[in-house]
Amino acid sequence: MIYTTKKQRPTNILIKNLNILIYLMWSTISHLKIRSFFFMLFVFLWSTSTQAQQNVLWTSQSKNSAESMPVGGGDIGLNLWVERGEVYLYLSKSGTFDENNTLLKLGRVKLKLSPNPFAGETFKQELILNDGYAQISGTNGKLNAQINVWVDVFNPVIHLDVSSNQKITTEASYESWRFEDRITKGKENNQNSYKWAPQGIVKTRRDEIAFNNNAVQFYHQNKPETVFDVAVKQQGLEDRKSELMNPLKNLIFGGVMQGDNMVAAGNYTGTYLGTPFNGWTIKTKKPSNSAQITVALNTSKVGSIAIWERDLNKISRASNHKASIKWWNEYWKRSFIFIRSKDEAANQTAQNYQLFRYMLGCNAFGSYPTKFNGGLFTFDPKLTDSTLKYTPDFRNWGGGTHTAQNQRLVYWPMLKSGDFEMMKPQFDFYLHNLKNAEIRTEAAWGHQGASFTEQLENFGLPNPAEYGWKRPADFNKGMEHNAWLEYEWDTVLEFCMMILETERYNGNNIDEYLPLIASSLTFFKEHYTYLAKQRGAKSLDANGHLVLYPGSGAETYKMAYNSTSTIAALKTVLERLIERPGTAEKQKAAWSEMLKLIPPINFRTFDGHTTISPAKLWERINNTESPQLYPVYPWGLYGIGKPGLDTAINTFKYDTDVLKFRSHVGWKQDNIFAARLGLTDGAAKLTTAKMKDSGRRFPAFWGPGFDWTPDHNWGGSGMIGLQEMLMQVDSKKIYLFPAWPKDWDVHFKLHAPYKTIVEGKLKNGNLTDLKVVPEARRADVINMIGRE
Repeated sequence: MIYTTKKQRPTNILIKNLNILIYLMWSTISHLKIRSFFFMLFVFLWSTSTQAQQNVLWTSQSKNSAESMPVGGGDIGLNLWVERGEVYLYLSKSGTFDENNTLLKLGRVKLKLSPNPFAGETFKQELILNDGYAQISGTNGKLNAQINVWVDVFNPVIHLDVSSNQKITTEASYESWRFEDRITKGKENNQNSYKWAPQGIVKTRRDEIAFNNNAVQFYHQNKPETVFDVAVKQQGLEDRKSELMNPLKNLIFGGVMQGDNMVAAGNYTGTYLGTPFNGWTIKTKKPSNSAQITVALNTSKVGSIAIWERDLNKISRASNHKASIKWWNEYWKRSFIFIRSKDEAANQTAQNYQLFRYMLGCNAFGSYPTKFNGGLFTFDPKLTDSTLKYTPDFRNWGGGTHTAQNQRLVYWPMLKSGDFEMMKPQFDFYLHNLKNAEIRTEAAWGHQGASFTEQLENFGLPNPAEYGWKRPADFNKGMEHNAWLEYEWDTVLEFCMMILETERYNGNNIDEYLPLIASSLTFFKEHYTYLAKQRGAKSLDANGHLVLYPGSGAETYKMAYNSTSTIAALKTVLERLIERPGTAEKQKAAWSEMLKLIPPINFRTFDGHTTISPAKLWERINNTESPQLYPVYPWGLYGIGKPGLDTAINTFKYDTDVLKFRSHVGWKQDNIFAARLGLTDGAAKLTTAKMKDSGRRFPAFWGPGFDWTPDHNWGGSGMIGLQEMLMQVDSKKIYLFPAWPKDWDVHFKLHAPYKTIVEGKLKNGNLTDLKVVPEARRADVINMIGRE
């Protein structure tokens, strides 16, 4: 893989070609000193080129879908690869949930050109990041051709634009493995909401696929009975069913593949990586120098196929590549981190930061948030785990199931990158489920407030398998009967805080989300008062505080008494609401009274060092998270310039659980903790380990880690760590380089609270070209480079 720049002025073309040549020479030379010389020359030429996105360039074809390249826009993700001279694309779109809540792919497209330009010796596939599209080109003798693959950011339409110097025949085939019903057994049900506990036979229902006026039309229409109905019955809510929001009812998703001057050309069958499929082909009427194929997609809740088709026809006629390119250009201008260092791990970290941000940008306008377990870019599961011989629809940990502990790490970095519009799908997920969560609380316990559990379905109820089918007869119907998840419901407060931060950072109007925040807080006050009254005559402890028992320190410290992560969350969100200019005085008073009820954080010692305790008490340890450091991140109670920093550092250095759990893999946050604590060496080591090339062909396809590939909470936590090394904020203070190695030259642009943008360059340990908008905020910037 070779990184190139998109700026195509003559000087940059020369530098680009020299970089390619040097990279190829470097990769074939074994002598260490000679390799070092060529690498330094590569870095020098790279640093002299115009600051631009570094494209991903492949000069050989892929072996299979695991070597695919992500391409997308709006709410569509494509896995693009060329295998044995044929072009393939997996199609994914936000919100395509079937009856079982599997996030289904929308099929696979194959493109075949004849004569074939990709049968020769010259091949190139390039992800052109700045403009948000991919280009495939090949030369076979005197024939050369190229295909531009792009997605309209503002309309759900995929474009395949073919051009060649000779007349060729273009065949486009739509391939589907859902040409018949398929029974899912065993671990395959991890792709849906039944997981390990299906009740009877579970089927992935067939799609409707047919030629329609020389196009291929395909769609999946959910049957009336879905996992929503199963969960409602299981959890004793049938009497409230008509009040509950049901996202799966009347859902239809699919699309149409068509091309200019193309006609239906028949069907075929085949098998890809053990999965049988059927194919429908259209081809150009006659050989031509160009062909344009589009795949328009429509996902909607409508009463009939006729309405869905009408809307699809409107979508298929709308597209604007210039507008999409403009959006991507502005996206990259909005924020960036470019590193130039002798430390190749640092350079790689910054490059992969940008590549992962590209993947996040492909779901900027989704109806649902980007899934932590693969996003829109999963591929055939046997290429992640050879024992999982399932269809391309598979992903571990479900499609419509929301694992909040993981999801939060996908969305926190969007604040400093200024991608506020991209956070809306995540916020709306909770807002749309608010009523369901409140109904659930009222039915189970008879009090107010929204109960959002961990492993939450996209209809606001606990996942049925995690809720538990083999429950004691008298077990509380509001509880998940699950050793990992019981009493874990404080993660929603991180999303509440994100909402509040978009107001502070960008001035967003968050009025529509205030009921969500209020109800989430109300639940804790009401529920722990309720539980205390169940146990005895007093609802508060001797100090007038809530008794937060039973609780949970993430999934790790179970049956916790006064969990530190919960205390830090409640305290921080309440304080933000109280200080918020838009909060009414009456409401401020109410929040102030609730704040007085929050107990203090507890501490413990290791070898004489005072550390933050994960809770006052707990019964057992179930997982390997370190919620005792959540007061450092995300809650910011401890950190640079704040009292108690030594206690937080002691926790990172001496807590035996923290040391035992430390890792860079997956959702681990140790790199973030180190950065927040100003531990430069630790932050650099952990962040570069997390953000190094994935080991797959596309560098940002990390995983599976604890989840799936590509692991988006792996990439998100890496982004956060790099941002926090570079810039931290506390109220109006902006700390630059709080955990940044002096020998990492960097050009950065990040966002800070109060509509502030900070851009600057660090070169040879000196800050230059500092730009702060608005200029008045420059006085709040504190340069920490070189400080002990």
